[in-house]
Amino acid sequence: MRSYGLYDVTRGLTLALAAGLAGLALWGAAQVGTATTGRFWIAMTIVAGAGLVVVLARHVGAWTKGLRLRTSPTTFIAVFLPVLVCVGWVLLATQPGNGWQEGRIHSWSASLGILGVVHDLGMWSAVLAFGFGVVLALSFDGVPAPAGAVDPVAADEPVASERRWTSRRRAEPVDTASTADTGVSEAEPTRT
Repeated sequence: MRSYGLYDVTRGLTLALAAGLAGLALWGAAQVGTATTGRFWIAMTIVAGAGLVVVLARHVGAWTKGLRLRTSPTTFIAVFLPVLVCVGWVLLATQPGNGWQEGRIHSWSASLGILGVVHDLGMWSAVLAFGFGVVLALSFDGVPAPAGAVDPVAADEPVASERRWTSRRRAEPVDTASTADTGVSEAEPTRT
């Protein structure tokens, strides 16, 4: 059984730090308030950033595994854009005062017969903004870096020398005739 002791500790501490930063961001958004249109959008941006930070914490250290962050076009089109439209629609329709496009979105919502739903969801505007940040972060994924990219782990000499020894050992031909005659399996080559 493989032990993940240090990995688990590091991952746990990273998530705890991200949760602490998100909590600090939510406190900051509460200090900004939502009384005016400008303050509303600043607060919603901070809350969305908190959601982004919590989920991106799982990608911290991806480069040490030879991974890079990317977003797939399919995820962007099928998931992120609809969430952007829906959350943006609700936030625009329920922003305080006479904010940007508030009257137009409100009118369109009434014409489509969704005004009640929009206002009900608008009561949870901070939750929608946080969820938007989460969906944005979930649209990223760690994938193997391209072949030409520099691997930061390869710069570590013991690991690099271990890789050279392993690749050299695999490349050596196995003399099956001599091992078949003696009945002894091939021994592990010694390291020099």
